[in-house]
Amino acid sequence: MIIVGDTVLSDDIKENFFVCDLEACKGACCVEGDAGAPLEDEETKIIEDIYPIVKDYITEEGRRVIAEQGTWVIDKDGDKGTPTIGENRECAYALYDERGILKCGIEQAYLDGKISWKKPISCHMYPIRVTKYDQFDALNYDRWHICDPACQLGSSLKVPIYKFLKDALIRKYGEAWYAELVSEIEG
Repeated sequence: MIIVGDTVLSDDIKENFFVCDLEACKGACCVEGDAGAPLEDEETKIIEDIYPIVKDYITEEGRRVIAEQGTWVIDKDGDKGTPTIGENRECAYALYDERGILKCGIEQAYLDGKISWKKPISCHMYPIRVTKYDQFDALNYDRWHICDPACQLGSSLKVPIYKFLKDALIRKYGEAWYAELVSEIEG
């Protein structure tokens, strides 16, 4: 266990390797699972505000679902998340590129400079999942068979999870927090 500020991190984030391999998985994390992407409270307002721009980046079916359900939903567990197409198929914000790889319409708008918010932090930080407690956040590695190619690529490149997720971790917790994490792990 690694403790940095008000966070407790599983040793898995330093001991396991990971680099997304979209050519192999085709963005399966945007379609697999039992709900859409988890959203933090403040992210629901952001999605509402950016949707008029993001809607041009998503599929017609995604726009239809969002028109019916809203820009975000409460899932069966009572948590906030992105709506999904059909019975928990792909995220309503997902789109397929010309190679059949699922991409995030929100992130595409960000990459085009149309918005300043990259995507939900839960997506950006994957494969780490955050559980919030009163006194701290617990960060755990979420192992999922669809990410086996990412584990293999990360292993071949020798990139531990905490390094792969550097930008996301800094976005969530800040530069000083990340520097302290690296110091705790690397000495």
